[in-house]
Amino acid sequence: MPTTDAVTKDRAGRSTVRSLLRLWPYVRPVRVRLSGAALVAVVASCTGLVFPLVLKWMVDGPVAGHDPAGVWLGALYLLLLGLAEAGLFGLRRWLVARPLAGVEAAMRADLYRHLQRLPVAFHDRWASGQLLSRGTTDLMLLRMFLAFPLTFLLVNSVTILMGVAIMLAQEWTLGLVLLAPAVPVMIVCWLFERRYSEVARRSQDQVGDLTTVVEESVLGIRIIKGFGRHRSQARAFRELSGKLRGTELVKARLLASIWAVIVTLPELAIGAALVLGTVQVADGHLSAGTLVAFLSTALALRWPVDSIGFLLAMSQEAGTATERYFEVMDAAPEEPTGSGDPAEVSAGGRFRSSAVRGAALFGTGAAPAARLPAAGTAGGLQFHSVQFRYPDAPADATPVLERIDLHIRPGESMALVGATGIGKTTLTALVPRLHEVTSGRITLDGEDITQMSRDTLRELVAVAFEEPTLFSATVGENVLMGAEDTAGEPELDRALAVAQADFAHALPQGTATQVGEQGLSLSGGQRQRLALARAVVGRPRFLVLDDPLSALDVHTEAAVEAALRRVLAETTALIVAHRPSTVLLADRVALLSGGRIAAVGTHHELLRTNAEYAHLMSGAEEDDR
Repeated sequence: MPTTDAVTKDRAGRSTVRSLLRLWPYVRPVRVRLSGAALVAVVASCTGLVFPLVLKWMVDGPVAGHDPAGVWLGALYLLLLGLAEAGLFGLRRWLVARPLAGVEAAMRADLYRHLQRLPVAFHDRWASGQLLSRGTTDLMLLRMFLAFPLTFLLVNSVTILMGVAIMLAQEWTLGLVLLAPAVPVMIVCWLFERRYSEVARRSQDQVGDLTTVVEESVLGIRIIKGFGRHRSQARAFRELSGKLRGTELVKARLLASIWAVIVTLPELAIGAALVLGTVQVADGHLSAGTLVAFLSTALALRWPVDSIGFLLAMSQEAGTATERYFEVMDAAPEEPTGSGDPAEVSAGGRFRSSAVRGAALFGTGAAPAARLPAAGTAGGLQFHSVQFRYPDAPADATPVLERIDLHIRPGESMALVGATGIGKTTLTALVPRLHEVTSGRITLDGEDITQMSRDTLRELVAVAFEEPTLFSATVGENVLMGAEDTAGEPELDRALAVAQADFAHALPQGTATQVGEQGLSLSGGQRQRLALARAVVGRPRFLVLDDPLSALDVHTEAAVEAALRRVLAETTALIVAHRPSTVLLADRVALLSGGRIAAVGTHHELLRTNAEYAHLMSGAEEDDR
């Protein structure tokens, strides 16, 4: 995520107006209704300027002529004008409410879709709280800006110009007195705009940091309670909350400063105009009605002038919110995946996704209909001189993986073994293109995976991760993410049987039981078995398993392995393994060492010929005991 300093330097070349103009594609579909609302608001505001003219007529006419009927007629005019003004402002609010809710919903949907298309490397860099705050707080600020400041910056500007014109027409000398504060007010607004924009950005970033802490504390509540770290977490929260409080106080001081200037200078000008006008009335150079109308117009302009401060503040916050939104939207996504958008989630059923959607979003599914034709000896899964370095690593950093050459023949299963942290998980992530190879290539049945659309690739490759992720859905919906839309109970039951996850049928509502956020209502072994079931439910052509049995006890592991052997006989599989029992599932074993494939052979061959492999397996056997 960009640092605060980097953001400040980047913002130096941009204006708030230029940032807000990027909202035009979203506003354009509702521009007619918003323009109509602005026009209605201008008419309503200008209606308020007719009040002083009616008062002038009443003072110089019926009041001076002692005509009670004229006074009552004037009162009726004022009542009708008031009702018209209130009705017009109500109409404006009705006109903007529905379209702006639609704009906010469209922006949120686009953000969500874009997040699904962004590469894993992006999500590794960005805190989830920062992304969450952009999809909630920032979009709320933008909706408020479109609903109020955007309209009233125009409305109040027109109102002020019309009011000044009326005052100059009534008495130009008094009008010039009221215009005297205009220049200092504009200078203060310019200084305020520059300073407040920086503070508003810092505040919104701190809201994102605070959201991240809250989210992590909720998800990690078992760790916090288990280690008695609630005090340290509360202390960290207080520190971030204190920083945010300090930033908000700076914002408040800035608002107070500009408000003091904007309110005080015009009030002094009105006072000076009142004294000068009273003198002119006493001298007979000005009628009492004109003075009343003049002062009434000046007082009617107090709200448009006084509102400048917080309208500018809201505009600055909207500008920084727009920047934060488009920081994510401007991030380069994975390449287009054809007509079937993997990120689409239907409103009617969040988890009733096809194999394409489930695989692309979660890397967990496969659809047999999209299998590539079987090839000869060049088929299967093959790594050709593959090198990988993380995108944010220095250019001269040692690659995590270097010159990986490995061939898993069609229908063969291969175990990948190596020391902790050597890059086994990274290697498996390259197959479904969760990460992109730095150089070299990977082929499936002879076809380069970079030449396939991601839809096709992830239809072919199913993945089960060591750390299983379950969603706030039913057991059945979680498992069937990895299958076609037409998959039903038979496919679900088969996958649960393979993964030895029949416990799902004994849950309170069976496979319709909600597993809760992150699946924390289940044990680690249960979550892992459901993730394995999700990987095999679609009968994938290629299967990548990242230590899928690590959370199972030895008896359950043995039962899963027995069922899994039947699945592996029908697919080409790469299995990250740490236990000898898992290694024995595979036809051959590849040893990853120093970022390279150091040896390939059967389990027994490597035990006899490779000391490093024998050491790893002997340590694993000790751990099992």
